[in-house]
Amino acid sequence: MAYNVKEIIANKPSRFTAGHRMCAGCGAPPIARMVLRALHDDDHAVISGATGCMEVSTFIYPYTAWTDSFIHSAFENAASTLSGVEAAYKSLKKQGKLPDDKHTKFIAFGGDGGTYDIGLQSLSGAMERGHDMVYVCYDNGAYMNTGIQRSSATPKYADTTTTPAGTVIPGKMQSRKDLAKIMVGHHLPYVAQTIALNNFKDLYEKSEKAIYTEGPCFLNVLAPCPRGWGYATDELMNINKLAVETCYWPLYEVIDGKYVINYKPKNRLPIEEFLKPQKRFKHMFNPGNEWMIEDFQKEVDARWQELLDLEEITNKE
Repeated sequence: MAYNVKEIIANKPSRFTAGHRMCAGCGAPPIARMVLRALHDDDHAVISGATGCMEVSTFIYPYTAWTDSFIHSAFENAASTLSGVEAAYKSLKKQGKLPDDKHTKFIAFGGDGGTYDIGLQSLSGAMERGHDMVYVCYDNGAYMNTGIQRSSATPKYADTTTTPAGTVIPGKMQSRKDLAKIMVGHHLPYVAQTIALNNFKDLYEKSEKAIYTEGPCFLNVLAPCPRGWGYATDELMNINKLAVETCYWPLYEVIDGKYVINYKPKNRLPIEEFLKPQKRFKHMFNPGNEWMIEDFQKEVDARWQELLDLEEITNKE
C-alpha cells in the first residue's frame, strides 16, 4: 500500500505525546511515535516497556507520555509480561467478557540491553510460543540509561565505560550480535530491520506490517544516542542516513522466511563516513589505527554480502 507519510503525521494524533524527558537528539522518541502511528485509529494498544531510557523518561508517576495502556516491566521480562497480557485478552474474548467491536494490539519496547542481553530469554520464549504481539527493539548500542556500558549490540572498537579505548585494548573487541537473524531463526511470520529516516516511510510501513501480521513479529530499529555515541544533537537524521548509506544498518524484512532488502545504495559510502562523526570511534582515526577502520569495513562488507546472498537464496522458486 502506498502512503503519504506527511498526511499521516499531519492528520493522525500522536499516541506518544510531547513532554517526555528523553534527551535532545535521541533516536528513540521518533521510533515510538511512528510505530504507534501505524495503529489504526479505532484500535487500542497495550504497551510493555522494559526498564531503560525510554521507560524512565516517559513514565514518571503520575505523568506519562503514552496515551494507550502502558505496563512497566523489569529489564528482563517485557516480552513475557506482554505475552501474559495477550493470553489473558484472548481468554477474556473467548469467554465473551470483552466486546467484539474493539481490537487490542500488543507492543513491547525495549532497548538493546533489555533485548539483546538481559531480556533475550523471555523474548525468545514469547516468540517461540507464538503470541500475537510485536516486539520493538530500539537499538542504541549500549546500556545508555545506566552509564553507557557495552552490550552485545555495541559495535566492535566502540569506546564505552566498560570497554574504554586505550593503547592496549582499543575499545570493545567483540563483534555485535545479529539479533534480527536470531529472530528469523524462530520462524516468525515477520521480522524487519528499519530506522527513523527522512520521511519515516520505511519505519511506518514495517510497523504496520508487524502490528497487523498475525502472530509474533519483531522490529529492530537503530536508535542513535547523542550521549553514548558522541554526536551533536542536531545530527540525528544525518547519523541515521550514514548508517544506511554505508550498509552498517541495512533496511530489510523477512516475510515467512524470505529476505527482502528494501534499499540498496547505488553509491555505497565507506564505513569511515559513519564512524567519523561519533566520538566513540574517535580513537580509530589516530595515526597507526587505520587497521581498525579496515577491519570494521571488512565486517560490514561481509554482513552486507551475506544479506544479499540470503535474499537470492530464499527467493528462489
